[in-house]
Amino acid sequence: MTTFTAKTFVLPELKGLSAKTIEEHLKLYQGYVNNANNLLAKLTELRQDQTVNAYLIGELSRRLSFEYNGMRNHEVYFASLSGSATAPNEKSTLHEAITETWGSFDGWLQSFKSMAATTRGIGWAVLWYDRENKKLLTTWVDEQHLGLLQDCTMILGLDMWEHSYVADYQPSGKKNYIEDFFANLNWSVIEERFEQAVA
Repeated sequence: MTTFTAKTFVLPELKGLSAKTIEEHLKLYQGYVNNANNLLAKLTELRQDQTVNAYLIGELSRRLSFEYNGMRNHEVYFASLSGSATAPNEKSTLHEAITETWGSFDGWLQSFKSMAATTRGIGWAVLWYDRENKKLLTTWVDEQHLGLLQDCTMILGLDMWEHSYVADYQPSGKKNYIEDFFANLNWSVIEERFEQAVA
């Protein structure tokens, strides 16, 4: 049976985000990994009698998509904050692709920040690479899984669930959290993720 293992992230001291917030956030990530594994085990057991357990299989399969995507979304999030903060490389293929798509890197950045700050509800602001059309897209994902784009790779994911920032910023500090998130990013990790997606 497939099982998942939590990844380890080397996170520096982050601007605006306390060690306590990061500690609790990583515990939440570990919970997604554990829950995904537990659901896979339970589904394997239930499928031994699919007729009797059909309804429960359906409900747990729905829950698995939430837990699995919670796990993968957080891996992108924490990896992007790992190591040390670096500025975007203006000569990188990602920078060039963003500029080509949105007219300028700053134009994309302001649009992305605005989407994250103004979209209602809990979820994620995401920069995707559409492997079919070989284009970049930005969208909002509700919760962990509603609105994920088929055949797209998450290049950058900004967690906008309140657990990500409320303890340090309060609910009114959402925009400050977004600014600090971008100040903390290790763009070399994000640029490498894009290189792997386009390869």
